[in-house]
Amino acid sequence: MEQSEITEQLEKPGSLKPLELAFPGPLRDQLVAAVLSGEKTSTTGLLVEYEVEGDELPRVGERWALIDSQERPVAVVETTEVRVLPVGEIDLPFAIEEGEGYTTVAEWRASHERFWHGAEMREFLGDPEFTVTDATVAVAERFKVVRRLG
Repeated sequence: MEQSEITEQLEKPGSLKPLELAFPGPLRDQLVAAVLSGEKTSTTGLLVEYEVEGDELPRVGERWALIDSQERPVAVVETTEVRVLPVGEIDLPFAIEEGEGYTTVAEWRASHERFWHGAEMREFLGDPEFTVTDATVAVAERFKVVRRLG
């Protein structure tokens, strides 16, 4: 499947949904590069993000178009595992699979809290005081690259 076909499918109902890691910019660029290199095979979102967007949770076997900061599809990825659990239960193997160089769960947590407590996320959620706790529900997803585009 070529990039133009993926782009076309994204615009049709029932086609590949976009997988947008973080917000467009340097962090998304870093995360997309880590996926493409094979370093990043997991990602963590918050259940509240899905609720705000009105999105269904990912399902095992579902395929997505990985989107870069220029809104272009760069790969097709497939969900291989989805767990819904409290942030406080994320374990070290999962944190390492995020591909961002974490060596402890504390490093993973600090990095993710900087993002989740950032102005962009709080604006997106419509809650300037939003704060993550151990009990905040996360969506922990594992995936694999099925095809690189372009």
